[in-house]
Amino acid sequence: MLKRRRFKQTKTLNERLADDVARLRAEARRLAPGRRREILLRRARQDEAAIRIEAWLHSPGLRAPT
Repeated sequence: MLKRRRFKQTKTLNERLADDVARLRAEARRLAPGRRREILLRRARQDEAAIRIEAWLHSPGLRAPT
């Protein structure tokens, strides 16, 4: 049986997502308008949504998102 390769994350999920957002937006700025740029911007928006969901899940009130 194969063993899983495990490692400890050195950054929190929010930090990794924020880094990814910055990287994706920077890469999209360098590209001309087109399909690849739109894909990068969509992924950046998805990561931003994940950050908001993560914050909502860890909030003390845990109210429904608005």
